[in-house]
Amino acid sequence: MTGKRTRIINDPSDLVPLLQAFGSDVHKRVFDELSREWRTEKELIGLLGDEASVHRSVALLRKSGLIETKWRVPEPGASPEKEYHSTYSRVQASFGATMEDLSELISLTFMSEEELRAVTEKLQMMVNGGNSSLSNLSRELGLSQIFIRGVAKRADGLAVRGQRIEPYVEDF
Repeated sequence: MTGKRTRIINDPSDLVPLLQAFGSDVHKRVFDELSREWRTEKELIGLLGDEASVHRSVALLRKSGLIETKWRVPEPGASPEKEYHSTYSRVQASFGATMEDLSELISLTFMSEEELRAVTEKLQMMVNGGNSSLSNLSRELGLSQIFIRGVAKRADGLAVRGQRIEPYVEDF
């Protein structure tokens, strides 16, 4: 893994996608394979089996910035395919958080989709309606900013951009 970069974590909510990625056997296997070499999603499916799980893993790892993408030059007459590789080989965490915030983030990470659905849908509706300010969302939802950041980092259609929550569209 020579030449890889170090992921610096300054925001405790950045733990949510990391814990999600490495708390799942499939996500971890996808990440481990991408640490070894560049692979297309089709190759990962061939190695690991389940197409839906591999696609979800790649989407999660891309959104959290743990893998990079490039186009593979195809054989003559074939279509180009995206291939993926891990971006980081090390992590350095440097943040302070209350135990309450940390426990909230860890709990949020391992909640089921069903448990988070109501909050996620309401947050997406507000963001799509133009309310993207983290402080406004926190006040209107009655939830902590760190919890909202964690939900946005976990949700498929949301992304954190500084002090704003914005719609996120994956470009597969």
